This record gives sequence, structure tokens and C-alpha cells, in this order.
Amino acid sequence: MSFVTPIHLELFALGYLLGSIPFGLLLAKIFGGSDIRKTGSGNIGATNVARVVGPAAGILTLLLDTAKGAIAVWLARRFAQQLAAPMMLAGAGALLGHCFPVWLKFKGGKGVATALGVFLALAPLAALGGVVLFLLVVLLWRYVSLGSVSAAAAMPLLVYFLWAPGHAPPLVVTFGTLFAAGLVIWKHDANLQRLADGTEPKFSFGNSRGGAE
Repeated sequence: MSFVTPIHLELFALGYLLGSIPFGLLLAKIFGGSDIRKTGSGNIGATNVARVVGPAAGILTLLLDTAKGAIAVWLARRFAQQLAAPMMLAGAGALLGHCFPVWLKFKGGKGVATALGVFLALAPLAALGGVVLFLLVVLLWRYVSLGSVSAAAAMPLLVYFLWAPGHAPPLVVTFGTLFAAGLVIWKHDANLQRLADGTEPKFSFGNSRGGAE
């Protein structure tokens, strides 16, 4: 049986289209009337929206960007009989859509919230473990980027050990999780450089300097 079938490709494409909806850009214009790409870090994600426009817009961006990933996996579960491969492919499509949206010349966000949505639908215990790690890192050091990268780096292990009692995840999920983690970390390259240089700003509302998202 072929690994990639037409339904797989269709669900991947659907996930990409869902992921490519630039909620941060749209909400920043609705709440603040500005182009978020030209303010703060220039990123369309929740952290930059919260810094520049305010916490309400930032929280809404976080929720909607998370929902993109979760809905993509949920739709794949409905249409592909709960098979792991199409769910993972739909989730990967949503993540790629967020990071490289066709509507914004493939210049999107860093994928943290959308990846969270993917894994909340695919491996909820692992996703919650990632959230706990993220919050601990941010509370201790106040670097959203460090929390994001730490959670992304831990996600392959969290998925492996928390997939199901006594069962390892399918290979497609293992490789898909490694891909998602690698993409999120790669998108934080500039943040990691600033962390190494000691110039990465700590998070606080109303600070329009750089950030993770």
C-alpha cells in the first residue's frame, strides 16, 4: 500500500491553507490599525502582537494560531479514519502554512502556537508536558524564545514516552515530530543568536522589541 495517497495530499493541502491564515496580522490591524510586520520584531505571532498591540490581541492570536493546528489534525482524524499518517501530514501542512504562508510571500511566524495545536490534537499529554516546560522556562528566565525552543526540543521525547501507555508512536509521528521540532528551532535562529550574545529582550507587555513570535 502506498504511503502517500490522494487523501493524504488533500489533507496536507487543507492543513497548509488553514495554517497560512495570518491571524496575527489581521488582529493587529483590527485592534491597532498597524502592520505588525513593520513593528516590534516584525513577526506575526502572538508574542509580537501582545507586545505591540496589547494582551487581548496577543491572546486571541495565540488561541487562533493554536486552533489552526488542532483543526487540521481534527479534520484529518474525521476524514482518514484516525490514521496517524494523514493526521501528522495535515499537522505538518498547518505548521508549514503558518511559517511560510503563500499570502505573505512565504514570510510567516515561528510556528510555536500552531505546533502546540497540532500536538494537542495528536498527542495531548505530550503537548501539555511541553506547555509546562515552556511556562517553567519563561517564569524562571522571562525569555519566550528560550521557552519555545526548550519545549520544541523536548517534544520528540515527550511524544515518544507519552504517546500511549506501553506503546511507542508510529514512525510517521516520530519523524513528523522531529521535523516540527527542527522547524520551530530553526525559525528561532536569530533569537538563539541574541540569547548567546546576551541581547535577547525579556518578555513584558508593551515592550515592542524583538521576541519569539
